[in-house]
Amino acid sequence: MRLITAVIQPHALEAVTDGLREHGVTGITISEVAGYGRQGGHTEVYRGAEYRIDTIPKIKLEILTEEHDEPSIVEVIVQAARSGRIGDGKVWSSEVGTVVRVRTGEEGASAL
Repeated sequence: MRLITAVIQPHALEAVTDGLREHGVTGITISEVAGYGRQGGHTEVYRGAEYRIDTIPKIKLEILTEEHDEPSIVEVIVQAARSGRIGDGKVWSSEVGTVVRVRTGEEGASAL
C-alpha cells in the first residue's frame, strides 16, 4: 500500500480531481494548507500599509492506493497540476503499513 501526497495550487484542484476520477480513483482526502517553497511569500498592500505574507495558500491531496497504481496516479496529478510556473507544487509517496476500513474492519487492499 502507498500513500500519495500532493501539494498543488488551488486553481489546479478541479483539473486534478477530474483527472483522478477518470483514472478510477475513488477516494481522496483534500485539505487547505499554507506554506512556501522557492517562490517564498509575497507582499500585499492593505489600507496603504505594506504587509509581507510569508505563506501561500495551497491544496493538499492524500490518496491511498495499491503499489502497482502509484506511478500512473502520480503522473495524472503532475500532468493536471503543471502550469510550468514556479509554485506548481510537489507530489510524493510513502509506504503504508496498515489500512483498516473502520465501518467493516476490512484490511489491506479491500479497505480501499
